[in-house]
Amino acid sequence: MLSAVTLLLLAACAKKQSGPSKAAAAQVSVATVEQRDVDIYGDWVATLDGYVNAQIQPQVSGYLIKQDYQEGSVVHVDDVLFEIDPRPFQATLDQAEGQLAQAQAQLRLADINVKRDTPLAKARAIAQSQLDNDVQQQATQHASVSTAQANVEQAQLNLGFTKVRSLITGIAGRAQTQVGNLVSPSTTLTSVSQVNPIKVYFAISEQEYLALSGRVKAGGKADLLRSGNSVSLQLTLGNGSIYPYKGQIVFVDRQINPQTGTIQIAGSFSNPQNLLRPGQFGRIKAETEVRHGALLIPQLAVNELQGSYQVAVVAPDNTVQIRTVELGPQIGSDWIITSGIKPNERVATEGVSSLKDGMRVSPQQPAAASATMPQKKAEGQ
Repeated sequence: MLSAVTLLLLAACAKKQSGPSKAAAAQVSVATVEQRDVDIYGDWVATLDGYVNAQIQPQVSGYLIKQDYQEGSVVHVDDVLFEIDPRPFQATLDQAEGQLAQAQAQLRLADINVKRDTPLAKARAIAQSQLDNDVQQQATQHASVSTAQANVEQAQLNLGFTKVRSLITGIAGRAQTQVGNLVSPSTTLTSVSQVNPIKVYFAISEQEYLALSGRVKAGGKADLLRSGNSVSLQLTLGNGSIYPYKGQIVFVDRQINPQTGTIQIAGSFSNPQNLLRPGQFGRIKAETEVRHGALLIPQLAVNELQGSYQVAVVAPDNTVQIRTVELGPQIGSDWIITSGIKPNERVATEGVSSLKDGMRVSPQQPAAASATMPQKKAEGQ
């Protein structure tokens, strides 16, 4: 009996000294590197502005006697916005018309003198010098009539300018001066902005500009300005809603801003309901290029370590290879990887930071409801 107990104790000690059994391989979810053509989109902060912004200023000086429009309303071309006291200008016009009538009467008298003295001079009944004086007087009176007519036209213009009109169709802003004030051509009365269509300004990087330019030229267009609808712009408003109308590029700045490395672009959007107004902010989205044969992996497969990005590649023998990769644009819940992996390789999608090079793992299919954000998203992405 004692011998049996002793044998059991010796067997237990021997088992303890032999050490633990080999640990089981860790289970990790994996995803296959996908290779396909993807559309790359740019996303930029945008500022809205009127297609045309007109500063309404009077062309004559005088006292403002009437405001004819409602602030914030839609006005049309030639609508009267303000009225200046017309009485001084009416008096100037009356005086100019009187001077014109006087000049015309003097011209008629000069014509009579020339007509009468011409045959007399030929018959030597009067001196030739008298006819010369008559002709000179006739020419002088023609000039006087022309000057008087110009004065009448100027007076008529000035009288018409007492009604300050809108030169464009758009939304009129707040009045900058009040009825009763003395105004002059340097006075801004209000502003009118054409908002249908409306302009949207945004700045893109030099690389994005080159990509867009290359795309439109490949499509047979001369440049971005003449790209037409080949570059479709999508506008997201400040409340997150997508504007229902698509825009197109209508302006490309002449140079790259050396401080920011960007170039300013303007898009035009239809605005039939005047929903969009100058000063609003939004975001512009447009397809910049098509990346052929891009390699994509889930965001969760990427781990950031001291400014570099790593993935855990699961080799065919189920051992882990930690590789440094370079990230491209983000496409939905995936990253484009520009270097470091190959098509159809497997990458771990969870617990990447705890995996070590050479570690043996047991690959598992990812859960259906896996998260979509990387362990530490790349700064600036």
